[in-house]
Amino acid sequence: MKAKTQLEEVRIHLKGFGHLTSLDAINEYGITRLLDKIYLLRKEGLSIKTLNRQVVNRYGNLTNYAVYQLNN
Repeated sequence: MKAKTQLEEVRIHLKGFGHLTSLDAINEYGITRLLDKIYLLRKEGLSIKTLNRQVVNRYGNLTNYAVYQLNN
């Protein structure tokens, strides 16, 4: 099924894979404002939790990113 809007892309991805990061959204769908889409989906009643992850970047510094996960 091909989504017509970015909001639909995010909804379909979360239902199909269960999680999404901003980098995934940019690479897969060209969505640069993922948090806005998450906000709208939550407003529609979709239960999405935010998992904060920390990794070491290529410069050796700690950096944070969010993983948005569909609640079961």
